[in-house]
Amino acid sequence: MKPSLDDIDKKILALLMDNARLPVTTIAKLVGVARTTVIARISALEKREVIAGYGLKLNPSMYQAAVRAYVGLSVEARYASGLMKYLQQLPEVETLCAVSGAIDYMLTLHCATTEVLDKLLDQIGTLDGVRQTSTAIILSKRIDRAINQSAAIRVTGLVENSDSYRDYFNLKRSGINPTLALRAGANTSVVVGYEHFKDERTTDRGIPSFLGKPIKTDPSTFFGDPDLSTTWSKVDAFSALIEHDFGAGISLRNRTRYAKYDKFYQNIFPDSVNATGTSVALKAYNNATQRDNFFNQTDLMFSLATGSVQHKMLAGVELGRQVTDNYRNTGYFTVAGKSVSSINVSVVNPLSNAALTFKQGATDANNHGVATIASVYLQDQIEFSPQWQAIVGLRRDSFAMDFTNNRNLENIQVTDTPVSPRIGLVFKPMPTVSLYGSYSLAFAPRAGDQLGSLTSSNQAFDPEQFKNLELGAKWDILPNLEASAAVYQLDRTNVVIPDPLDVTRSILVDGQRSKGVELGMTGKLTPEWSIMGGYAYQDAQITKTQSASIKAGAVVAQVPTHSASLWNRYDFSQAWGAGLGLVYRGQIYASNDNAVVVPGFTRVDAAVFYRVNKNLQLQMNVENLFDKNYYASANSNNNITPGAPRGLKLGLNASF
Repeated sequence: MKPSLDDIDKKILALLMDNARLPVTTIAKLVGVARTTVIARISALEKREVIAGYGLKLNPSMYQAAVRAYVGLSVEARYASGLMKYLQQLPEVETLCAVSGAIDYMLTLHCATTEVLDKLLDQIGTLDGVRQTSTAIILSKRIDRAINQSAAIRVTGLVENSDSYRDYFNLKRSGINPTLALRAGANTSVVVGYEHFKDERTTDRGIPSFLGKPIKTDPSTFFGDPDLSTTWSKVDAFSALIEHDFGAGISLRNRTRYAKYDKFYQNIFPDSVNATGTSVALKAYNNATQRDNFFNQTDLMFSLATGSVQHKMLAGVELGRQVTDNYRNTGYFTVAGKSVSSINVSVVNPLSNAALTFKQGATDANNHGVATIASVYLQDQIEFSPQWQAIVGLRRDSFAMDFTNNRNLENIQVTDTPVSPRIGLVFKPMPTVSLYGSYSLAFAPRAGDQLGSLTSSNQAFDPEQFKNLELGAKWDILPNLEASAAVYQLDRTNVVIPDPLDVTRSILVDGQRSKGVELGMTGKLTPEWSIMGGYAYQDAQITKTQSASIKAGAVVAQVPTHSASLWNRYDFSQAWGAGLGLVYRGQIYASNDNAVVVPGFTRVDAAVFYRVNKNLQLQMNVENLFDKNYYASANSNNNITPGAPRGLKLGLNASF
C-alpha cells in the first residue's frame, strides 16, 4: 500500500532529494515548522521506509559514459587530401573509411561526453571542404566478437566479379583484412591489421571527340583492343596503432603502416578522329610500377588552460619513405611497320586485333625514385568562450627526392622544406548558428605515378602548393535539419595535368585559381521525409599561359560552372520507404586547352526500401531512371566516358 504523505512530508522529501546533507535547521526554516518537528517527521518517514536510504550525487561530468558516434561526411574532392591529414590527427577519430553512396567518408568518433562530441561536430563541420555531415550516436553494441576482455578480432572480406554497360569490360577484385585489437594494460591499447587486395580489370579509356564534342556513338562502344587492354594491381599492407592514456588529459598515439604495391597498366586507346569523322587513330602503351611505402606518425594530445581560455593541444611527428620503380613501354603496331605507334580504324567498328610489340621509345620512363618525408606539427584548438573558438596550426615538412633515370643514369636530388600555416575562427552568435573563416597553406610532395609521366627536372619535383581562403556559415534550422553556405578561393601552383597534345604524358601548370560558392542542406523536414542537397558555383581558370595550347584565362578542365544534387527519402511506414534524387552538372571542358566541350546533364535516380524485420532490409536502386544519354567524365579530349544507361541494383542488408 502506498504511504500517505501530507504537504509537510512532501516538502521535506523534496529538499532531501535535492541535498541529503541539508541541515535540519535549514529544512525547518524552508518548510516553516519547528526544528523538532522536522526531526520527528524524518524519523517517522525512515521507519515507514518512505526514506529507504541516503546516497551520493556526482556531477554528471564525473560519471557520464563515453560516447561513440558514426559521422558521415560529404566532401569536396579538392579538399580531400588535406582533410584526411587533419582528421587523422584528432584523438577522438577511431576509424575513417571511404564509402560508396550519398556520402564520401564515414568516421567513428569516441568522445568522453556528449558536450565534447557536440563541440567536435561543430569543429568538423566548419573544416575546409566539408559540405555536409550526418551523425548517429551509438546507443548500444548488439554484437561484439571479443575473444576475451582483453582481445577482439574482426575480419573484413570482399569479392567482386562484374561486367558493365561498356562492351568487353570486366572487373575482378578480392581482398581480406583481418584486424586484432588488444588491451595491453588499463590505459594502453594496440590494434594491428593486415590487408591483401587484388584488382584486375579491362582498361577502358572511353570514346574520342569530333568537331569539339564527344563523337556520336552508342554508350557501350569500346575503342581499341579489349584483350590487350588489361590492368591489375596487388596490395599487401600491415598497420599498427598504439594508444596510451597517461591521465590528466594527456595521451599518446602512434600509427605505423607498411605497404607493398605492384601495378601493371596497359591499354590500346583512341586518339584523334580524322577530318571527315570516319576513322580514329589508336595508340598504345604499358606501364609497370612497384612501390614500397613506410609511414610512421606519433601524436601527443594534452589540454591546458590559460585563465578562462581552454586549449586542446596536438603535437606530432611524421616520418615516411617511399621507394618507386617505373618502367614504361610504347606500343608499336608491327602490322604497319616496326616503328609505327599509331594505326587508324573505322569509327563504326573501332576494335583492333592488330599485332603489337611493346618496347621502350625515346622518352619512355625507366626510373628509380626514393622519396623521404620528415614533418613536425603543432596545433592549438582554442575555446575563448562558448561563442568563440579558433584553430591555429603550423607544420614544417622536409620533402627529399633522390631520383635516378636508369636509361642515362642521370641523378637528381632535391629537398624542399615548406612551412604550412593554418588558422580558423568560429563564432556562434546563437547555439544553432556558426560563422567561420579559415586560411590554410599546404604542400603535397611529388611521388607515386607522377614520377613515371613527368619529364625529369628540378621543377618537376617541387611540391604542389595549395592556398585556400574560405568564409562560411552553418545553421541548424531544426534539430534534425542543417543548412550550410561557403565562399572560397583556392590557388594551386605546380599542378600536374595530362598533356593535351599527348595524353600519355603529364605536364606542369604553374597557376590555377578556383573561386566559388557552395550551398548545402541535409536532414529531416519531417520525421518521415529526409533530404540531402547542394549547389556549387565554380569559376576555375588557368592564371598563367603555359604553352601555345594552354593559355591564361582558360577554364580548368573538368570543372563545371554550375552543379547541384538533391536526394529525397520518404518513409511511408516502419517497413516501406522510397527515394528520389536529381543530379545536375553543367558543361565542362575535357582538357585545359578548352578545345572539346563535354555537355552538361540532369539525371534522375530512384530507390525503394523495405525492412522485412529488424535484421533484414531489402533495397532497390534505379540509376538514370529516364535512361538519359550523357557523359559522366573526361580524362582528355579523346578519353571521354559515356554515362551509364538505366541501371537496376538490388541489395540485401542482413545483421546477425
